[in-house]
Amino acid sequence: MSVTDPLGDMLTRIRNAYGRKKTSVSTPASTLRARVLEVLKAEGYIRDFSQTDFGNGKSEIEIELKYFDGKPVVREIARVSKPGRRVYVSAKSIPSVANGLGISILSTPKGVMADHQAREQNVGGEVLCQVF
Repeated sequence: MSVTDPLGDMLTRIRNAYGRKKTSVSTPASTLRARVLEVLKAEGYIRDFSQTDFGNGKSEIEIELKYFDGKPVVREIARVSKPGRRVYVSAKSIPSVANGLGISILSTPKGVMADHQAREQNVGGEVLCQVF
């Protein structure tokens, strides 16, 4: 079965794993997924992730989820730009998430980064998802 929105699929797997109180979840690997996970790790929303290659051209990413006092660190994770409706913003109009308590992850010409980094570098791009 083919997935039309690989990033949305990964976010749904993370959301479902938190709902079932899992410590880790796996997803097929891709460069975009790895870049988004690097941002989530740098911002402290996941513990870590690692990529495993199976040799036949397939690889998988194992994501270690993070909890604090038994509750998930990620309260909500949502896809913003979808295959049917892309959402682009300029550097001046990057949205604030939960009054600055959350982050937006953007795909910019300078790479995938959090909203505060995009504001510092004065670049806009596609809003991939929001986390808080």
